[in-house]
Amino acid sequence: MKTLPSLFVSHGSPMLARDAGRTGVAWQQLAADLPRPRAILMLSAHWLTRQPMVNSSSAPETIHDFGGFPPDLHTLHYPALGAPWLAEQVSTLLDAAGLPTTRHPNHGLDHGAWVPLRNMYPAADIPVVQLSLQPHLGPAHHYRLGQTLAPLRDEGILIIGSGSLTHNLMDVIWNAGDDESAVPTYVREFQGWMHEKLQAGDLSALLDYRQQAPHAQRAHPSEEHLLPLFGSMGAATGKPVQRHFAGITEGVLAMDIYSFGETI
Repeated sequence: MKTLPSLFVSHGSPMLARDAGRTGVAWQQLAADLPRPRAILMLSAHWLTRQPMVNSSSAPETIHDFGGFPPDLHTLHYPALGAPWLAEQVSTLLDAAGLPTTRHPNHGLDHGAWVPLRNMYPAADIPVVQLSLQPHLGPAHHYRLGQTLAPLRDEGILIIGSGSLTHNLMDVIWNAGDDESAVPTYVREFQGWMHEKLQAGDLSALLDYRQQAPHAQRAHPSEEHLLPLFGSMGAATGKPVQRHFAGITEGVLAMDIYSFGETI
């Protein structure tokens, strides 16, 4: 079985469920270029817990975890099956590494999971399991989570971290879509620094991005949307890094897509 890369995708606004624009094209192309996974393990910025938790539902519901958007978004569903067997493997790996993990029997898929997956695998015919994040524990913890889960890649499991390369909702220009004419300088500078350090494999700088990256506090007033990146990095330690997309939506949401590990 071919070893899969791990991925980081920026999921953007829930509105991308209706029209994902250039980001959607990039998601679709990425999935088309990958071998078909046995199952998907998703680390989303929208499931936050004190300690790791993995959903073990055999049929996870579609969670509409947002408000203030058009009502029709609440009619969209992603009816992928779950994978209790994968949830058990995830729990076993993390427990053995000293990261006690609880299995949640009925947690669903939040929009950080199902919005990109609706574009990548629209048939919803690949089982999906979601793992929670611990935002109070920071980048190094999530890098370790990824390292612990790395063996799953050899078993045909696609590990996807879903967040956003920049995420300051106070600066969002709603309805800007893919128009990049008014992107603030800080977004470009943070995006560029992250790309440079990822390409260089500068792990120490990346783990300390909050102090070293330009405008880190403005790009991420809170960390949860960047933490999935560190999980994806850890799952393919020391392997090649590829950037597949670097567009910006809604004025300030950098929608970068990265793969780590096997070349796509």
